[in-house]
Amino acid sequence: MKTQTGASRVLVIDDSATIRRSAEVFLRQGGYDVMLAEDGFAALSKIGIQRPDLVFCDVLMPRLDGYQTCTIIKQSAEYSNIPVVMLSSKDGVFDKARGKIAGASSYLTKPFDKSDILDAAATWTKPSSAQ
Repeated sequence: MKTQTGASRVLVIDDSATIRRSAEVFLRQGGYDVMLAEDGFAALSKIGIQRPDLVFCDVLMPRLDGYQTCTIIKQSAEYSNIPVVMLSSKDGVFDKARGKIAGASSYLTKPFDKSDILDAAATWTKPSSAQ
């Protein structure tokens, strides 16, 4: 759902405040409307209210991990079309395969830089034209 400014809404879910802040800064600079959540439970309530166009989801989080969060999103008829990009410091074949099984659209390895996250976001959605 586009905002009034025409920007795509992106939800970043990560239990690390540093990662959330970095992603927020990079994505806002790229013209995206950014929402943040510290875990899967907080994210699921925000998805229902804010309707993001894209979700970046950390794999390792307390309470509800990224794979579980992604699975819940993808099993929902209402939200299954939202692309989910998994974020993880692990980039092994098993980790990526597990993300695909959960329904992830792609996988971004941490630490990421500005171009990494903007490229991933651009693959799945469009930023605002007012950059």
